[in-house]
Amino acid sequence: MEIKNARFLMSNSDVSKCPAPNKPEFAFIGRSNVGKSSLINMMTGQKKLAKTSSRPGKTQLINHFVINDDWYLVDLPGYGYAKVSKKSKQKFQAYIVDYVLKRQSLYCLFVLIDCRHEPQQIDLEFINWLGEKEVPFALIFTKADKLGTNQLAKNMTEYKETLLKQWEELPPVLVSSAENGMGREEILNFIEQSI
Repeated sequence: MEIKNARFLMSNSDVSKCPAPNKPEFAFIGRSNVGKSSLINMMTGQKKLAKTSSRPGKTQLINHFVINDDWYLVDLPGYGYAKVSKKSKQKFQAYIVDYVLKRQSLYCLFVLIDCRHEPQQIDLEFINWLGEKEVPFALIFTKADKLGTNQLAKNMTEYKETLLKQWEELPPVLVSSAENGMGREEILNFIEQSI
């Protein structure tokens, strides 16, 4: 799939105010600072489409982008560690849940995992919750440029083995690097085949 145009449409914290669910939607979520905004910018070929920050918890709203006038790319707030108050964290966790469970046009939720770390409890809990709720999702291992090929393979194997203790089969797994463009074609092909 070629991205001919990508533009920001709207931000909000209320699922009922999201755009009309008349286009397929692909949302990105992950722990704070997993590289979500950087990945979105790499995929769309626009360096400043999604706001990036070295400060975890920058994204605190549901952000909709229109891609090729055909589908929505959605940037969701990160879960887990973020330098925000407990009250505002609970507030945006609530609308993440609302969005994930109520958005009829959500085709796939991409759960981003930092490939440099061993399986994190918060990611595993979130993945298992998605399974229980039967939400369609795929995993994207980010920051692959930060590891050598052997270490990357080792970390991913460990992750898959951990998941297979509770799952009969794994969700789709993709690997990316916002730095060198790795995974861009695979993610866009996955989206194209899902529409």
